[in-house]
Amino acid sequence: MTTQTPTPAGTAPARMTWDARLWGALLVVCGVIFLDGLDVSMVGMSLPSIGADLGVSLSSLQWVVTGYVLGYGGLLLLGGRTADLLGRRRVFLIALGVFAVVSMLSSLATNPELLIAARFVKGIAAAFTAPAALSIITTTFHEGPDRNRALSIFTTCAASGFSMGLILGGALTEVGWRWTFLMPGPVALIVLLFGIKLIPSSPRDDASGGYDVPGAITVTGGMLALVYAVVGAEHAGWVSVQTIGLFVLAAVLLAGFVAIELRTKNPLVRLGILRNPSLRRANLAILTVFGSYVAFQLIGTMYLQNLLGWSSFQTALGFLPAGILVVTLSPNVGKIVDRVGTEKMIIVSMALFVAGYALSQRIGPESDYFSTVFPTIMLLGLGFAIGFPSLNIQAVSGVPDHEQGLASGLFNTSNQVGGAVVLAIVTAVISSQTVGVTAPTGVLSAYKSGLGVVTGIAALGLVIALTGLRGLKARRAAEEAEAAELAAVQKELAAEEMEPAA
Repeated sequence: MTTQTPTPAGTAPARMTWDARLWGALLVVCGVIFLDGLDVSMVGMSLPSIGADLGVSLSSLQWVVTGYVLGYGGLLLLGGRTADLLGRRRVFLIALGVFAVVSMLSSLATNPELLIAARFVKGIAAAFTAPAALSIITTTFHEGPDRNRALSIFTTCAASGFSMGLILGGALTEVGWRWTFLMPGPVALIVLLFGIKLIPSSPRDDASGGYDVPGAITVTGGMLALVYAVVGAEHAGWVSVQTIGLFVLAAVLLAGFVAIELRTKNPLVRLGILRNPSLRRANLAILTVFGSYVAFQLIGTMYLQNLLGWSSFQTALGFLPAGILVVTLSPNVGKIVDRVGTEKMIIVSMALFVAGYALSQRIGPESDYFSTVFPTIMLLGLGFAIGFPSLNIQAVSGVPDHEQGLASGLFNTSNQVGGAVVLAIVTAVISSQTVGVTAPTGVLSAYKSGLGVVTGIAALGLVIALTGLRGLKARRAAEEAEAAELAAVQKELAAEEMEPAA
């Protein structure tokens, strides 16, 4: 298998040979993001059935999603650090095995508490597989066209998993929602078997020190307190002692995390990495992208099934066009990024998200799918096809190999934190307006309020993306000057080599 080798600063590495083993390893690590998309979409389709079967309210039901997201997002940074220290292959395979086992066990849960706990543990396993998979890609493929191509394929697999999960989730929920929790287990075992054979070995980094367990505990605890404060505010009140106390606890824990990272010898997050402006923008942008979409999917599923009376399978078909667009278009995004850069691509995608969510406000108690919901689904599909690969590329550009696990962990953490926090906020908004409300018009009004919040979060993402244009011309001019200087030096060296030896 071809691996990445260091190149002199300022020089472009030679294009790689994509042989069968390289392709095999890439597809195996892409299997992790495929599973993630599969799991998220299948569970999303089954939420109304879970609520009806276990007697769970909307505010409690969102914890089936949030439990996974918190386990995932809370330990991603530790997962990325662990992959760098213990070796990416070892972490990838062990965590994938845990993911497979917990997937199958979660289907046996008999009450909401066990189900949420299983989802949390499953999210922890994903927190170790995801950064290991992404850092395997970024340390295997040269930065530039080869890495951009690999990351485009990576994101295409995510969309493929999401699309297949919609269909399987809709179909399996008709049989029983437990099947949607069982299904990822056997798929994970298949990926694990191929991974044992195809994933290249990576050395332990024993010289880098130990693990920042206090940092992992404080950042996870801070996020748990933050989300629980937002969710619990619906019943306790926004100015209650419980809510204010939880917000204070979250602030103290997150501030403690920053203090630990500044003082510890081997931090979970080297805060200096955040000086990279591209990485900062990518992390803030993906927070808004995933957060707004997770909330939109919950609202859309509840709207189509509870108000319009659609089955879970019909709902899956309603969301499917977005996934098809991503699968079809995203493999070519890397080539476009090579020409125009990530900044403009991300701005276009963010504008598509804002337009799509704004159009969703037109839903009614008896809306026609093709005139109201379908335009939003298509715009979101285009936004993901353009934006998700571009954000992945931007998040790891210019990061040295030994911090690729950290960079990918930060990116995925922002992704999952956005999902947890925005979903909690939107759920609280909807729940606060549906207490004691049974009339379709009242429920619809609450859904529209939630969609308004979703649209606002997407608009914030667009503003963040627009800041990437500042200094863009100067950066491009500097890059062109550096390339011209390099070309001149290479020309001079070539001329000297052609001169006869004295």
